[in-house]
Amino acid sequence: MTELADVTTTAAGRVEMVHTELVAAPARDVYELVADVTAWPHTFGPTVHVEVLESTPAWEHLRIWAFAHGTVRTWTSHRTLDPEALTVDFRQGRPAAPVRTMGGQWRLLPQDDGRTLVELRHDFTAADVEAIDLIRRAVDVNSTAELAALREAAEQGASRADLVLEFADSVEIDGAADDVAGFLRDAALWPARLPHVARLDVTEDEPGVQVMSMDTRSTDGSLHTTESVRVCLPDGGIVYKQTATPAVMAAHTGRWSITEVPARPGRVVATSAHTVVLRPEEVAALLGTRDLVRARAMVRHALGTNSRTTLAHAKAFAEGRAATGRAAA
Repeated sequence: MTELADVTTTAAGRVEMVHTELVAAPARDVYELVADVTAWPHTFGPTVHVEVLESTPAWEHLRIWAFAHGTVRTWTSHRTLDPEALTVDFRQGRPAAPVRTMGGQWRLLPQDDGRTLVELRHDFTAADVEAIDLIRRAVDVNSTAELAALREAAEQGASRADLVLEFADSVEIDGAADDVAGFLRDAALWPARLPHVARLDVTEDEPGVQVMSMDTRSTDGSLHTTESVRVCLPDGGIVYKQTATPAVMAAHTGRWSITEVPARPGRVVATSAHTVVLRPEEVAALLGTRDLVRARAMVRHALGTNSRTTLAHAKAFAEGRAATGRAAA
């Protein structure tokens, strides 16, 4: 159980917080989960997406998108990794308002009984006094969620590899990357463009950050509601995280990407990639047995079918635009 071990405020107005969690797993295994930021979106609930901007074995420069008080915020962060000391230090480069400065440390402390005491330390200053409680609550909520998720992932041990499913589908398109990107970004038009989308509500209060609620129609005619947040990237790609998943999924993240084909000017490849973490207890409830091979195949089929349908319609849209353009020329 996560504990808020200490909160102090210095004379200079810096707030220091320490959260702890006892994890029934070796410290080295826990450290690897903390160090691997590429897995954070499907491991930690608050994290939506992480881009590695620069890295060496000893440090990383990152851009992070994560929830704070129900809103997706983004910031850059510099991390220093020390696998010998089992620590990861972090310092935000451009914190999101009302945070003025933010940093801290992950510290993994091996215990005599083989477990690990995880200390997650934060220190921050605020733009004004009124914002201190707001930031402190956000740090408390996110730290509690992250440590609980870290404990669950670490205690799954080697079996976690069977619970994580990654796959992708791609299609080549004789059309413009901008047309493909526009089709994927304009999700509000999907009910009219995609046969499996019955309803889609989208809001974009922050430019490039879309919050979506969608009803999709299965082959048997049943409707399934999902909720997600999407981040539209400058290169035309889109990353997303489901915030309300089917019971069998503990997490679902994905990415739409578009790349040029160097040898074929005017041709692009559009790809839909997914990462899913299964809930083994829900697999057993659904199938009557903890058959992860069958569960992985079912999830792959369901998500892949929808992705391939979307890619096929994006292809038709972009190639139709390209043909119209050529005819007009």
